[in-house]
Amino acid sequence: MRAALFAFFAALLATPAMADGFSQISDRSQFVSLIENSDLTRFGIRVKVTPDGDISGRAFGRDVSGEWQWDGSYFCRDLYWGDRNLGADCQAVERDGNTLRFTADQGQGDHADLYLR
Repeated sequence: MRAALFAFFAALLATPAMADGFSQISDRSQFVSLIENSDLTRFGIRVKVTPDGDISGRAFGRDVSGEWQWDGSYFCRDLYWGDRNLGADCQAVERDGNTLRFTADQGQGDHADLYLR
């Protein structure tokens, strides 16, 4: 499950993105309406992404912190997992029900699915 964290944060999950059942989140206001008052979760991961651009939470026993902005059609973030700088990445975001799929490298890389709670 640790690989899922890296896919969301650093694009290291080895699963190619598949759009079946998912619809593209194309603008900031649509994204904010989904994440506002919710956590993004997955086994071992609970992260809050706030409308004002902050990212905080815990993943596999370490603090998660960072910042994000919306750029065109992409969720762009700079992130730390504990002391480890996971760097910047702009990711495509898709939704299927309560699942958000973050696909690294502007939708061309690996993906991670996180659940709205």
